[in-house]
Amino acid sequence: MGKVLIIGAGGVATVAAHKIAQNPEVFTEIMIASRTKAKCDRLAADVEARTGYKGIRTAHVDADDVAQLVALFNDYRPDIVVNLALPYQDLTIMEACLQTGCNYLDTANYEPKDEAHFEYSWQWAYRERFEKAGLTAILGCGFDPGVTSIFTAYAAKHHFSELQYLDIVDCNAGDHHKAFATNFNPEINIREITQKGLYWEDGKWVETEPLEIHKDLTYPEIGPRDSYLLHHEEIESLVINYPTIRRARFWMTFGQQYLKHLEVIQNIGMSRIDEIEYEAPLADTSTSKLLNTPTVKVKIVPLQFLKAVLPNPQDLGENYEGQTSIGCRIRGIGNDGKEHTYYVYNNCSHRAAYEETGMQGVSYTTGVPAMIGAMMFLTGQWVKPGVHNVEEFDPDPFMEQLNKQGLPWHELHDIDLEL
Repeated sequence: MGKVLIIGAGGVATVAAHKIAQNPEVFTEIMIASRTKAKCDRLAADVEARTGYKGIRTAHVDADDVAQLVALFNDYRPDIVVNLALPYQDLTIMEACLQTGCNYLDTANYEPKDEAHFEYSWQWAYRERFEKAGLTAILGCGFDPGVTSIFTAYAAKHHFSELQYLDIVDCNAGDHHKAFATNFNPEINIREITQKGLYWEDGKWVETEPLEIHKDLTYPEIGPRDSYLLHHEEIESLVINYPTIRRARFWMTFGQQYLKHLEVIQNIGMSRIDEIEYEAPLADTSTSKLLNTPTVKVKIVPLQFLKAVLPNPQDLGENYEGQTSIGCRIRGIGNDGKEHTYYVYNNCSHRAAYEETGMQGVSYTTGVPAMIGAMMFLTGQWVKPGVHNVEEFDPDPFMEQLNKQGLPWHELHDIDLEL
């Protein structure tokens, strides 16, 4: 039905490419582009070997450069651009889509490189331009944000006349057997976790210290896990689109070993995102010659340096055990006029994800929804000129595809939500 251009060649892009290739009746042509073409070539070869999909094209592009993006989009003419690059690059890719008449989808909202801060305002500012151009931009179509917002929309459509309390809960009960590693881009992951917490209550935002609020929550097939309140972007759009919500929060689990490493990283300044000056050897760095080697002063960002020495999230899958459990715990007024609780969730096996795509479960739970969102657009079910968060579309066909594409969901009614 359509041509898709994937920007990015990391773990999420790997999963999305595999799932896109598994649905050739929808995705008739595929291109993968990133800063390193060799990574795209390896990914394309792996996808073709696993799925039998032939003819995946690859390209080099610097997603920070609008001119390069425009040239690529004009050459390939995709029906939709699936942005699985870094959140820093959302705006350049959206700008290039507008200049070339391409529709757009991403999985995470924009944040500037020089500030650990993210919100939708930068992307929402493109609404009128996309609408006038007759182009659809779908924001936040991963799992959280993404599926969690669609879960909320599904609950509102089928089970509640008034949503009142929403808690999004994200548990990774897997073990990758590394002393410390992040499950997606370390730079983005650590910036997110070390920010102050933020939640919505009684019509206003409430700020907390980083990881200040936590409690044990029980996850299906996993059991109790210490869960921490974080700021997460889907809350921002959900409380606008469902104004009856009185309180909305996001929770994520962390083990004590992970938190201890994170504390040390912060204490020694390795989580800093500002530039520092470093005196680096110019040439020979062997021990015998180090003292006599000339040096040059260079500027580095400590968190970017840390990213270079931490395990690559793409390499975690082979030895990853356990599963993730992500869902929405909702309380409100049901269609019968009475108060009800509702828990809708998915559990994803790291091992099963790896066997299918070569990636671990966290990449899988983000990459599969990205593919489904692109499918919704190409099949004409999610087409709406402008810039839209996923809960603004019909959740039913997306929910149906989750069950078919490897992320089956489950419902529990009128239980103790623990929150």
